[in-house]
Amino acid sequence: MVPSLRVRAINDAPIHPGREMVLYWMIAARRTRSSYALEQAASHARSLGKPLVVLEALRLDHRWASARFHQFVVDGMRDTQKALSGRPGITYLPYLEPEPGAGRGLLAALAAHAAAVVTDDFPCFFLPAMIDAAGGRLDVRLEAVDGNGLLPMRAVSQVFPTAHAFRRALQKALPAHLKERPAGNPLDEPIPADAWTMPRRMAERWPDAQGWLEHGHRLDELPLDQSVRPAALRGGAQAAHARLDAFVEHDLAAYGNDRNVPDRDVTSRLSAYLHWGHIGPHEVFDRLMAREGWLGHLPAKATGSREGWWGVSAAAEGFLDEFITWRELGYNMASKRADYAAYDSLPSWALKTLERHAEDPREHVYTLDAFERATTHDPLWNAAQTQLVREGRIHNYLRMLWGKKILQWTASPREALAVMIELNNKYALDGRNPNSYSGIFWVLGRYDRPWGPERPVFGVVRYMTSENTARKVSVKDYLRRYAS
Repeated sequence: MVPSLRVRAINDAPIHPGREMVLYWMIAARRTRSSYALEQAASHARSLGKPLVVLEALRLDHRWASARFHQFVVDGMRDTQKALSGRPGITYLPYLEPEPGAGRGLLAALAAHAAAVVTDDFPCFFLPAMIDAAGGRLDVRLEAVDGNGLLPMRAVSQVFPTAHAFRRALQKALPAHLKERPAGNPLDEPIPADAWTMPRRMAERWPDAQGWLEHGHRLDELPLDQSVRPAALRGGAQAAHARLDAFVEHDLAAYGNDRNVPDRDVTSRLSAYLHWGHIGPHEVFDRLMAREGWLGHLPAKATGSREGWWGVSAAAEGFLDEFITWRELGYNMASKRADYAAYDSLPSWALKTLERHAEDPREHVYTLDAFERATTHDPLWNAAQTQLVREGRIHNYLRMLWGKKILQWTASPREALAVMIELNNKYALDGRNPNSYSGIFWVLGRYDRPWGPERPVFGVVRYMTSENTARKVSVKDYLRRYAS
């Protein structure tokens, strides 16, 4: 059974046992393994004796829709299509909008045939509003299922101001939830029903993308932002698991010492796959801990310490703190505060010091266009921006520097926030995610503390320079690779 803490009823409508199928609206956990939402939908289908329909749709009418993000999701759709093909009692409906708004009404039309509807609970971007709007329109029960982290988002009620405070709460709460696992393959148990077929009139209005996926059509024909080209990184569950294996087997050992070294780049590079749901957090955790030979033992006392609590290697401890504490800290904020992306959500000390220095003279002030084209005076910053535009990612350590310099080189801290959000959400494969908003707002003081001495522009917000970064970590190869 899916833990009740992870299932949220979006409306008060009933389950309709007399209808034809159960609908799973796949919007965030875009995978067929280790998915609480798919497990919940399959459970409804079995208990009601109904077939399961999996709708995975991709809209055009949202900000930052581009060929890059569409390609990454379409890669995942192909993996899902293969995973569900031929399974008894299951119909997979991939849908790609041919033009903005063409998919409007599809969910409601399918839900009219559904005994129950299940979707993914995701606290960021336009998805919460979309889920709530759907709940208000449908006459059938709509459930949103949280598979975002090892800790259910509703397991704690407060918003934590620092990673240390959240880490202490995690260490208290997480042991009980680690005993709960999503089914590795939630469709192993057959669904005893004949597969459902979409009525002809609906199929003509909203033709599925099965043939489009099978024949490998390009995205050039769709009205997307074609200037943001697909990155070399392939999306989908298959690529996600290959990346996880490579990290655990080859990069993990060096992660503890070299994770901040751009020339080595031993980071996990799993963020995009986690954002799009092509791999689940429990899958990452289980693979890592199997490699470490972890037996499940944990200290009884929550100390809030970054190291030693798990009882595994130092490199694995360091990764787990990034993967669990820092990643799920963002989900904590986004799930509890609707203003998670607003400037005024910064801690009071940060707002005070930034406003005090908002009109300080800046040695350099760049426009959004200059930032986007990587034409600043700073070669290391330009290299980081070039990597973002080219690959859809920035090395983790340089991402911090990238944001700090935007704060220093814009006319105001509010403008700096707008520039960071625009560039990150337009180009980063893991943009529009709670964790990426955490990184952006950390630049401005969220989850941090005041740092002296007080400086122009920054006040007592933490300061970084390209010169110090280049002295601390090796960037020569990085600069050669991403020279503008």
